[in-house]
Amino acid sequence: MPDHNAPTDKASLRAAALARRAALDPSSRAAAAEAAAAHALEWLGDVAGEVVSVFAPIGTEISTDPLVRGLRAAGAIIALPVVIAKDKPLVFRLWEEGTELVPSDGPGFIVIPAPPADAPMVEPDVLVVPLAGFDARGHRLGYGAGFYDRTLARLRRAKRIEAIGYAFSVQQLPAVPAESHDERLDAIATDAGIICPAED
Repeated sequence: MPDHNAPTDKASLRAAALARRAALDPSSRAAAAEAAAAHALEWLGDVAGEVVSVFAPIGTEISTDPLVRGLRAAGAIIALPVVIAKDKPLVFRLWEEGTELVPSDGPGFIVIPAPPADAPMVEPDVLVVPLAGFDARGHRLGYGAGFYDRTLARLRRAKRIEAIGYAFSVQQLPAVPAESHDERLDAIATDAGIICPAED
């Protein structure tokens, strides 16, 4: 039976998913990150020579460290997203092993770790996407700035790209409201497994 008292607006859904994420204890987080990485690597398959953009987690986001280790071991080229301006798509800088990340301006007043400014720009073949919440249809609830929607729209016009959400399973929502500009994910990797959305 549906919960008619469940929130349906994006702000309330985001708050609910983020609260569940924040409530996870450190040991659960670490185990979940390892499990999600294993599921993501299995779904991605052979990534040797492919440029894979991951994200440097901030706040209570799931750790991408196990995923990065697995991707590097599999021969992937790792990149990280960089914000260049409000209302513009993200760009991507190469993150070579051993390179220390530096603070970079993110959305609003957020500072995100990024490769140094002299790191080469690259175009990803795979985009690992952070999110606040998601549903089984592949709809992503972001943080409200629209960077990944703009970026995915640009990349998908130019080339074939795989977009995989990466999150804790507790962030799953019954349904995320979808708008015309929202870009759907190809899959979501969580500690509970892979969600491969069916076509609507």
